[in-house]
Amino acid sequence: MDSYYPVGVKPLEPYRLLITFDNDEQRIFDVAPYLSDSFFAPLRNAALFKSVRLNPLTVEWAGGIDICPDELYYNSVPVERRRG
Repeated sequence: MDSYYPVGVKPLEPYRLLITFDNDEQRIFDVAPYLSDSFFAPLRNAALFKSVRLNPLTVEWAGGIDICPDELYYNSVPVERRRG
């Protein structure tokens, strides 16, 4: 299994991330299913969720909340790119 790393991230409503990976692919990752876990529960706060940022390996939020890059890639859906 190949590993890909985030190089860009943008928060979307509701609790989704638009992530650009180092293979130039854009994918949507849904964080909502994770919010029932106590580790991710603070992300229910919209301001905290929107503060997502890149670190050298993955995406993270304040308080050390992060998600493995393989989890982000393999549990996300590709964004359809428009041809034109």
